[in-house]
Amino acid sequence: MRSNAILKILTFTFLLLFVGISAQIKNPVKFKFTVNELGNNQYEAVLNATLESGWHIYSRDIPEDTGIPTEYVVSGKNIELIGKFQEVGKKHEEFSEAFGGTIIYYSNAAGFKQKFKLKDPTKAGEVVAEITYQTCDDRVCLAPNTLEFNKKITPTGVTEEAVADDKTKITIDSVKAVETLVQNPAKGDSAVVEASKLDPKQLKIASIDIAKPLTDCGTGSSKITENYWTYLLLGFVGGLIALLTPCVFPMIPLTVSFFTKGNKNPAKGKRDALVYGFFILLIFVLLSLPFHLIDGIAGNIFNEISTNVWLNIVFFIIFIFFAGSFFGYYDITLPSSIANKSSKAEEAGGIIGIFFMALTLVIVSFSCTGPILGSLLGSAITGSANVPMLLTFALAGFGLAWAIVFGLLALFPQALQSLPKSGGWMNTVKVVLGFVELALALKFLSKADLVSKTFLIKRELFIAIWIVVAIGLVIYLFGLIRFPHDDKKPKISVARKFIGVLGIGFVIYLIQGLIPAERPKLSLLSGILPPLNVSYFHDEKDGILGMHPEHDFFKAIELAKKENKPILLDFTGYGCENCRKMEEFVWSEPDILPILQNDVVLASLYVDDKEELPEDQKTKIDLGDGQVKKVKTIGDRWSLFQTANFNNNSQPHYVLLTPDGKVINTPVSGYMEKEKFKKFLECGVNYFKNNK
Repeated sequence: MRSNAILKILTFTFLLLFVGISAQIKNPVKFKFTVNELGNNQYEAVLNATLESGWHIYSRDIPEDTGIPTEYVVSGKNIELIGKFQEVGKKHEEFSEAFGGTIIYYSNAAGFKQKFKLKDPTKAGEVVAEITYQTCDDRVCLAPNTLEFNKKITPTGVTEEAVADDKTKITIDSVKAVETLVQNPAKGDSAVVEASKLDPKQLKIASIDIAKPLTDCGTGSSKITENYWTYLLLGFVGGLIALLTPCVFPMIPLTVSFFTKGNKNPAKGKRDALVYGFFILLIFVLLSLPFHLIDGIAGNIFNEISTNVWLNIVFFIIFIFFAGSFFGYYDITLPSSIANKSSKAEEAGGIIGIFFMALTLVIVSFSCTGPILGSLLGSAITGSANVPMLLTFALAGFGLAWAIVFGLLALFPQALQSLPKSGGWMNTVKVVLGFVELALALKFLSKADLVSKTFLIKRELFIAIWIVVAIGLVIYLFGLIRFPHDDKKPKISVARKFIGVLGIGFVIYLIQGLIPAERPKLSLLSGILPPLNVSYFHDEKDGILGMHPEHDFFKAIELAKKENKPILLDFTGYGCENCRKMEEFVWSEPDILPILQNDVVLASLYVDDKEELPEDQKTKIDLGDGQVKKVKTIGDRWSLFQTANFNNNSQPHYVLLTPDGKVINTPVSGYMEKEKFKKFLECGVNYFKNNK
């Protein structure tokens, strides 16, 4: 047993080390290149990509300024292209708040095909396929990559012959340089230089050693977890609210009394009541089962729904319809035949009878619970990729609230006496929910507006409409307007007045969002409001948040020496969504922005910059397996620079350096909470100030 425990510890330690190492240089996409003969002197150059779970590769059809489109170029000796290349695979479309547009991508797998023919069918040829692409997940984007694949084509009946190589040769020096940069920098050749002798042609800086930062502060975990428990809590709260509606609340004492007083055996009655509560929970959980089946058949259907213009408009109309029901203008009910059949099934008695009794409760209360459940459905579909699980947790929370209330009241029936009496206050709860439904409806209309790029619902218009809805709620709570089922002379209770005062506070909170500002406001509504650039007051300015970062590492070094400040290397990309999120929602924070403006030299290195390098700085790197990495643009250079010096190829990636090129503290990557980024910055800046 002791040896087994030691073995488990060693195995666990090895796994941790392996994960720690493999988490640096990421390569989530694998390519396989083949050439298929189609007959009649026609061929097809096929490049198939297989992606790890959670990663995606952009389509060539991605809109401008919303990512890096995939480019597939086929050329070679003795070949002539036929038409344009085709993409193969299941496309996904999703609106990106960071880009303010729809991104188009492939996940799991993608294929790229280009037809061609031999100019001279009696001679052999060679195909050179080149792909430029970028891979991202929900947290980081990797630097754009360019790979080259080669295959010889020998037509049937033609003797294989050597084909003249018209490619640029890969020099031994280039291969050695990259090997020494990434694998053994201590023994590097002229490609490795001291920071004091910087040469813009070089990639590896000898003074940069990420294994030996000057201090070990400022690091922390950035584990990302799905918000299942949040949806469980939302569902639980929704269930409690639904219990207060006219469809459900009057049934509570009747149902509990049935189990506790109508049964000759009180103990059995309480047990049956608990079983009744369990079945309520089970029924609500089972309501999520169809969504799991749909997801299994069409895994991206919920993403397609959340980004489909017309479906979002349909959701908008449905929520308006829900609001009308809550206001009392009509009722939403299931066909009476369903309730009748369920009610008759209760006569079976025993466990089966209790189950159908619970089912009857769920059915007859649908006019009040339906809109609330619809809100949870709409929120889940637009809130995450894992919709079925979110719905399961939300519905479980909803059913749990009912199960607990019915169960506890069955165990302690005397508590029924303390429940408030049924009355007009229940209709007030419904009307308040109606105003909430109106506000939520606008979210779907706004989503349709953003996805379609009509941009008619500006941020300020959205806020103004919410202000009108909130004012309407306040006026209602203070009894100035009535709805069909309200009393003619409603009593304005303390609770109504209190909620009305909260509504006034919410209106005041919303008004500040109408005032133009450089930094985001209304953080509580982040993800609901249109992005900052969809605004009547939007004015595109140079730089980031008023700052003008350097875009060249070597110039940043010179400036840092001149100003005696540390350098913040920001490995970023024009097509990096998480980079934009960091800039808009973290950099803009009042306790972060001054540090960036005053205490560091900001160097934003764009790994997807398409500007070409001078000819004498271009090269090719042989990666093996027929893959060749081209270094021909500024983006390629900074991508390789990041990999060689920091053993990382994800964006955003942040590194703090001294002016002489030494790593101050452990770098951080990806979209992170403000406090973690602040800790990272303050650690490095304070260390530098104390050790100048």
